[in-house]
Amino acid sequence: MHYRRFGRTELKMPVITAGGMRYQQSWNDLPADEITAQEQERISKTIHRALELGINHIETARGYGSSERQLGVVLKDIPRDSYILQSKVAPKEDPKEFEQVLEETFDRLGCDYLDLFGFHGLNTDELTDWTIRKGGCMEVTRRWQKDGRIRYIGFSTHGTCDTIIRAIETGEFDYVNLHWYFINQTNWQAIEAATKQDMGVFIISPNDKGGQLYNPPPKLVDLCAPLTPMGFNSLFCLRRPEVHTLSVGAAQPDQYDPQIEALAYYDNIDAVISPIEDRINAAMVDALGADWWPNYTKHLPTFDKAPGEINLIYILRLWSLAKGLDMDDYGKYRYGMIGNGGHWMAGQKAGNFDDAEIIKAVNGHQFADRIPSILREAHEMFKGKERERLSST
Repeated sequence: MHYRRFGRTELKMPVITAGGMRYQQSWNDLPADEITAQEQERISKTIHRALELGINHIETARGYGSSERQLGVVLKDIPRDSYILQSKVAPKEDPKEFEQVLEETFDRLGCDYLDLFGFHGLNTDELTDWTIRKGGCMEVTRRWQKDGRIRYIGFSTHGTCDTIIRAIETGEFDYVNLHWYFINQTNWQAIEAATKQDMGVFIISPNDKGGQLYNPPPKLVDLCAPLTPMGFNSLFCLRRPEVHTLSVGAAQPDQYDPQIEALAYYDNIDAVISPIEDRINAAMVDALGADWWPNYTKHLPTFDKAPGEINLIYILRLWSLAKGLDMDDYGKYRYGMIGNGGHWMAGQKAGNFDDAEIIKAVNGHQFADRIPSILREAHEMFKGKERERLSST
């Protein structure tokens, strides 16, 4: 394992994190007597394997069903100073309600303190305001911090880059969990803003939201050789010193292996991944043209400024990846969630819109006249089963 300084926390952070979305039996917060011995054993083996590999940062959330309760059972027999523990709680308009949920987190984990506490899902300016305003949720966590129950405070986010930057620039947070990986680099300015604040930077879901890389299309597998797509994406992120750790949501002990194998190239990242990156970009350009890739997001409004709140950037990304890398299944998976996850998966699909309104909204884009037809093609390619986020908190 390799380690990086996690910003101003000064924590020695492993570059791979044991993310908690999948080490749980259920997305419902089950009582202890409904958790099976088999499921508890699976989670125990997964956590112990992480620790054996040097992955000593364990991350979960109150919104991850039975994860905290099951993790607490595992951690009670592990020396507390041998791991970094992080959990997250969504902010509430009423800080008293927030504090009650925070107490639940500590009760289920059975811990005296969290190394890292995160406000879960600062996806809108309103949620950030609930957190940092006078008398808000941040005051609760500052009190807990003063009492030694929380060491460092950060936030996770699925929001737009502008929303993330506004939260970062408050100066209130020690770290941020956000999305950034090869197929989605739109949050780079937020990472730069976090770096200026000397914040820790934690990349969310590089394998799932980053392209369902555990089930890649053959074309992507071939382009990434001799690495796996997971390995390439991990090294792509870690090539940047501004990035400190990547979450791996392992459900089984062997699911850390692709990331661990990629770390064999840690001291020579650029030489290893640059040819792969060039091949992927060449395939995209061959399919879409150099004028489109990789600059297709320029002059596109975010969903909240688009007609009908159509998530133009996200939909055109899915269309581009399907055209260039055969990532149709990933496109269907993610498109089905648009509009079904509240502020976690904001915006709307492209099922119904007025061409003239779209063209006006993307004025300045060199393919403005084509975008309506691309949106219709994407909708036909990806429409199907409606999906919801597993966690809505």
